[in-house]
Amino acid sequence: MTSVSETNGSSRSETGQSIRSGHVSPHWARNLLQNWGLLIALFVVVCIFSILRPNAFFTSTNALAILTLAAPLAIAALGLTVALVMNEIDLSVGSMIGLGGAFAVCLMSFWDVHWFLAIVLAFTLAIAAGMATGAMVTFGGANSLIITLGMATLLTGIEFTLTDQRTIYSGIPAGYVAIGQSYMFGVNVQVWIALLVSLIAWILLEKTETGRYMYATGSNQEAAYLAGIPVARLRMCGFIIVAVCATLAGILLTAQSASAFSNAGQPYLLPSFASAFLGSTMSRDGRFTVIGTLVAVLFIGVIQTGLTMMQLSTGAINIAQGGLLVLAVLLSRIGKKGSK
Repeated sequence: MTSVSETNGSSRSETGQSIRSGHVSPHWARNLLQNWGLLIALFVVVCIFSILRPNAFFTSTNALAILTLAAPLAIAALGLTVALVMNEIDLSVGSMIGLGGAFAVCLMSFWDVHWFLAIVLAFTLAIAAGMATGAMVTFGGANSLIITLGMATLLTGIEFTLTDQRTIYSGIPAGYVAIGQSYMFGVNVQVWIALLVSLIAWILLEKTETGRYMYATGSNQEAAYLAGIPVARLRMCGFIIVAVCATLAGILLTAQSASAFSNAGQPYLLPSFASAFLGSTMSRDGRFTVIGTLVAVLFIGVIQTGLTMMQLSTGAINIAQGGLLVLAVLLSRIGKKGSK
């Protein structure tokens, strides 16, 4: 088996030979794109939008705005990343974002529940929804794609019933709104919350035995089970993590806008998947990683902000997001084939 140091050494040797010979070999160029392609793309789009809108885009104010815009998406995408690590798909993430935020707002607005208790109850609902999904997929043997599609419809129906498809903006305490609108050290609190979630997710997947078990489960579920790994429990936890992260994203969105409106989470479904799959292109074997997902979230945030500044329509932005997801999946597959 080739060691990591040997692989890195050969890569450096190949790079040095390419430089000395005055040309870049196709193999080295492919490795460069596989490992750094997303970062290169991020740098390129930042340069493009900075040139096209120099007075508006390339400013510290806009940079902070992009980070704030990306925070809820980052949290939702990180939860989804944990499930995708185990080769599970959760299409209910957008519906859970909408229901999680709307449920907390309804508790405060309709029943005068204290904002902290409303948040706790919203997370309790998320855990229950994640456990229900996990039980049907894990113990019921159902396909996660179909089950989560059904759960998405169910959760959206509950949200519509609670809100009566109306925008709710009264009776929301200042303490709740502060979660989405306050600043710490000049940066929106949402960004700090997203960084904390990112750190927890990175430690879970990269530095714990549980994370290694999750990757093993995604790689070969049957082999992981025979090796004594608690596959069913891990898969259940994956769906719970998706629901909890989605609810947190929903809470941040409703706190920032000081309101709740119907179907608010659906626009985050496609970008969440796009972020996770785009991020996987940063890994040689196409693995889903926290770092990759975060870079992809920034990339999508820059694209969204830049296209908006270019005054393009919502349809054009959706086309760009859909194209990014298709491209991400293709690049991920190419990366996996190239690593074999």
